[in-house]
Amino acid sequence: MFCGDYVQGTIFPAPNFNPVADAQMLAGALQGFGCDKDTLVAVLTQRSTAQRLTIAEAYQSVLGRDLIGDLREKLSDHFKDVMVGLMYPPPSYDAHELWHAMKGAGTEENCLIDILASRTNGEIFQMREAYYLQYGSNLQEDIYSETSGHFRDTLMNLVQVLWEACQQKTGEHKTMLQMILCNKSYQQLWLVFQEFQNISGQDIVDAINECYDGYFQELLVAIVLCVRDKPAYFAYRLYSAIHDFGFHNKTVIRILIARSEIDLMTIRKRYKERYGKSLFHDIKNFASGHYEKALLAICAGDAEDY
Repeated sequence: MFCGDYVQGTIFPAPNFNPVADAQMLAGALQGFGCDKDTLVAVLTQRSTAQRLTIAEAYQSVLGRDLIGDLREKLSDHFKDVMVGLMYPPPSYDAHELWHAMKGAGTEENCLIDILASRTNGEIFQMREAYYLQYGSNLQEDIYSETSGHFRDTLMNLVQVLWEACQQKTGEHKTMLQMILCNKSYQQLWLVFQEFQNISGQDIVDAINECYDGYFQELLVAIVLCVRDKPAYFAYRLYSAIHDFGFHNKTVIRILIARSEIDLMTIRKRYKERYGKSLFHDIKNFASGHYEKALLAICAGDAEDY
């Protein structure tokens, strides 16, 4: 399998969509001291990104208020992160996540890897634009100042989208590897990996693991895994975030929101095939309250998932 194969999300545009009615429902849910969180989940997780943006416009024009601002003010903790995250268009959400990964206390390299190794050239181009518009900052320059070494070089190449021939004479094999990984189409790369195995008798992931270490190694492996089977890569990242890091909330939220309209249903299938338990079951086990409700609604689980 590579990415040309059919994949499916979990969130689709709602039929009979009425943005003004939705905006009024949300306004009612956000009024007063308490919040009607059930209504927030029911509306925001059951609309597509484009529909949510239209609801935000209706909310602004009918009520004269900023929906994201109200969600931020009225909600708290991880539930707030989910509800606010749903309100961003995908390039803006990626930009938001990258900014916080680099500008918080210590750089969150795994967030950079997840996003930059998995997005298409078109998605990276839009993300760069969104990053500049939102933060008045250049994504490449921020990556350059917040990371280092071959990890930094490869991220920079991914963000540049178009590889510019690198003239440096040091670490040439690493440069070659970066050039191949950052330049080719998914289909070409898939064939390159097959050929590598034919010639060397070794899987390229094993070869990378033997030759390199640290975040550079993790980034190269992520690129390979995304080329081979992107939903399987995200299933692995979710499993790792849930089981190896004691439910790493940021990672779980980011992947569920970012992939909800692209391939989350396929990610769920890969998760079940690979790990025996469903993603729905594992989220239910670790999360709680309306935070859990929101994640499960995005996951679009059903009875067989319990």
